[in-house]
Amino acid sequence: MTADWEMAIGARVRATMVSAELVRYFAVKMTPARARIALLQLSLFVSCRRDCWANLIANCDAAPMRQRLMEHEYDKVVEDELSSKGHYDLLIRQGALIGLSADDFAKVQPLRTSMATFYGWKWIAREGAWQDGLIAMMATEWVNDDRRLMDQGGGLSRRDGLRWIRDFGHKWEEMPNFAAHAVADEKHSDLFVPLLDKFISNRESALKAADDALALFKLYHLGVAEEMERSD
Repeated sequence: MTADWEMAIGARVRATMVSAELVRYFAVKMTPARARIALLQLSLFVSCRRDCWANLIANCDAAPMRQRLMEHEYDKVVEDELSSKGHYDLLIRQGALIGLSADDFAKVQPLRTSMATFYGWKWIAREGAWQDGLIAMMATEWVNDDRRLMDQGGGLSRRDGLRWIRDFGHKWEEMPNFAAHAVADEKHSDLFVPLLDKFISNRESALKAADDALALFKLYHLGVAEEMERSD
């Protein structure tokens, strides 16, 4: 049932967002240098996500689900009500606030922890059953869904945005990436849930993939926190 999926995935997401890794990540006080580290790694994170969802589209053999996967990626890559150039453009625009250029984003290299996360996610999305990959990607997108996390301070983008407001004094309208993703992923959270019971039969395998993907999500943020802590 839909409610069962909501509860199972949601509980995992909530536990992830109060994990030691995420607590450490959000405890770091932002400076311009630290913000540049976080935003540049986030750009690689976003690019990896596009590869993962593309792999799911390629592997999915269920036309109704493939249609929704393509709708999801059209919003992210081409245009939606939040951006006429795709969501990556939001990152570059926000980067200008802390002295980053488009060339900085083009040249950034992943931290070792980021690299491990990206390889892991791509393997889940490409080599496993598409059903498992879908649940893995959904779980790691629900971390942005304020509806499920507001009592914990909100989703990832909202909490990142609030930290920039606290430490830099920026306003939401100045931070297009955080502002957009504080709301955009609510729509995407709901996109696949009604079809899960129809197309996913091995619930245990799918939820194991979600656990693996969220473990990598924690690793990614631990690595970013450590790198920020080493910076002034």
